Amino acid sequence: MANTKSAIKKIRRISKQTIVNKARKSRYRNALKKMNSLIESKKKDEALKFLPKLNSELMKIAKSGVMKKQNASRNVSRITKKISSL
Repeated sequence: MANTKSAIKKIRRISKQTIVNKARKSRYRNALKKMNSLIESKKKDEALKFLPKLNSELMKIAKSGVMKKQNASRNVSRITKKISSL
């Protein structure tokens, strides 16, 4: 267990940040599930409307460091390719 004042503060900060990161990751996963359901049900128009929102969520997550930028870009690319193949 932490025994210095700075280490105790750092643990407090990390636990708060963990909660924030989990919330961000959850929002991203929910958006991804919604997009995948739109793609599976072949609703191209709705998927195209939802794509900028999903892209925004992914870039917010990448910017905050929860996910790497290359990973977010790859996800957007693959989803865009799936939508265009509908």
